[in-house]
Amino acid sequence: MLRAGLLLAGVASAAVGLKGFLLPNDFVDGGVTGIALLTNHLTHISLSLLIVVINVPFVVLGYRQLGGPFAVRTLLAILALAGAVAVVSVPPLTHDKLLIAVFGGFFLGAGSGLAMRGGGVLDGTEILAVYLTRKLPASIGDIVLVINVLIFGVAAWLLSVETALYSILAYLAAAKTVDFVLVGIEEYIGLTVISFHSPEIRRFITERLHRGATVYEVTQGYGSHGAQHLKVEAVFTVVTRLEVMTLTDAINKIDPRAFVVQHSVSDIKGGLIKKRALH
Repeated sequence: MLRAGLLLAGVASAAVGLKGFLLPNDFVDGGVTGIALLTNHLTHISLSLLIVVINVPFVVLGYRQLGGPFAVRTLLAILALAGAVAVVSVPPLTHDKLLIAVFGGFFLGAGSGLAMRGGGVLDGTEILAVYLTRKLPASIGDIVLVINVLIFGVAAWLLSVETALYSILAYLAAAKTVDFVLVGIEEYIGLTVISFHSPEIRRFITERLHRGATVYEVTQGYGSHGAQHLKVEAVFTVVTRLEVMTLTDAINKIDPRAFVVQHSVSDIKGGLIKKRALH
């Protein structure tokens, strides 16, 4: 229920950002939503239909990379956002372009962050970026940046340079809001799992998430039963922020008593999560 509530709150926030700020003033967003807005400007095809159709390939990719539950939550969130854009009426909240950019970006970023908290996404760009990091010598941030530079470049050509610049400001506001909502969930998260069921947890990481795992033997010093010196295996892995909920859910199912430590990782080199070109 908590996840459903977070997803619905994310959809509502993003819908306010689009209907109350960006759409009435012909601003665009980054990612798939930006592509849908530009396509709507050129073809006048329903924006709601475009949001769904353009996101479908990314949902399929998310299913293959992150599993069925993530893909289902993402698809339902996208359908809900498309329905809100088509049905819900939100009056323009301001005509000041600076306020439109800042607060439009804020509501969109809050929506994206809440959706991520709920275990899904409202935009397929990050799913594509996670996939491409396995093929290209670039980070998630690098790939998302390149995609959005192209989108805003097209916006400057089709609409105006001023509109594109305000749209970039809205995107930056959204990006900062996402980071704020996620509260410390960075691009990469390191997890150390201490459990007597470590073989099953390691297999889930390597076979389902296709991530690397390091297993080492540790000795318990003090636990719920007081001082003890039991040998147990610890599993360490690094995953993307989109995979954290999938992994922690699996750990809870395998061993509800597992001890899990998470911490943000600013960058990594080598391993399976981000392959860099060899020079």
